[in-house]
Amino acid sequence: MPKIKKQRKTDINEIENKIKKDYGNYITTMSLSAATGNNDLIDEDYEYEENYADEEEARQADTDSKEINNINQMGMVVTKKNDVTVSSITIIGQIEGHYALPPNNKTTKYEHIIPHLVSIEESPEIDGLIIILNTVGGDVEAGLAIAEMIASMRKPTVSLVLGGGHSIGVPLAVCAKKSFIVPSATMTIHPVRMNGLVVGVEQSFSYFTKMQERINKFIVSHSNITEKHLCDFMFNTGELATDVGTIVEGETAIKYGLIDKIGGLGDALNELRGICKLEKEEKEQSAKPKQRKKRTAKKQPVQ
Repeated sequence: MPKIKKQRKTDINEIENKIKKDYGNYITTMSLSAATGNNDLIDEDYEYEENYADEEEARQADTDSKEINNINQMGMVVTKKNDVTVSSITIIGQIEGHYALPPNNKTTKYEHIIPHLVSIEESPEIDGLIIILNTVGGDVEAGLAIAEMIASMRKPTVSLVLGGGHSIGVPLAVCAKKSFIVPSATMTIHPVRMNGLVVGVEQSFSYFTKMQERINKFIVSHSNITEKHLCDFMFNTGELATDVGTIVEGETAIKYGLIDKIGGLGDALNELRGICKLEKEEKEQSAKPKQRKKRTAKKQPVQ
């Protein structure tokens, strides 16, 4: 009896291997059940496929839910194309800093943006970042903090100004490694100001002056505009009726070197993917072991 069982097991293994080779696992299960008279194999296979499909569906639904939540709450989305994964953030409305703005205001909260920037910088799955701006400005220190973080990232970054990049939105527009602006967009350049009570003493004026110098230094160091042209725009008194400054359009921003290129979303994404691919190729080249040249002994002249 043991010999018969062993022979039957061997026959089943041979059938399984042959059908696996010819038709695949699913037909193998059906053929084995037919050969052995065991219909439980088919039932188990169907049950396994159903459970696997349910798990995949639940996993996909969870992923979709997280992506929708990121878009609804923070305007963030991750896309992949041509082996390059890009994350995006939107900076819209007013940039909210240390004080909460009224609920009817469209705001970008820096406590949301900063952790997201950290996760992008540390994530091995994300290759680059695109920043999309349509902001009226806001809290100076919060905006400058976001701009400094983006400028210090090692990963490729591209900014795109849509609609407007006003006030503290100017440093945010130039902080990326490459900047774009659509032709219809505008950027308002004006001196720093403060709402509320201001003590009319020399120290207050000195504080404003130092803050303005920090902003100017950042803009000049991350763009191609000269400090003279920037100050001319900033202290212009002939353009704005109730303020000091200049509204710079897309073409003018390019002309004076404030922004790198005119273009829209497709142009900005193509630029970003091109930079990411170039950096990947450079990393692959540097990771390859360098071939050492074999040293050959010099032949001594025969005397």
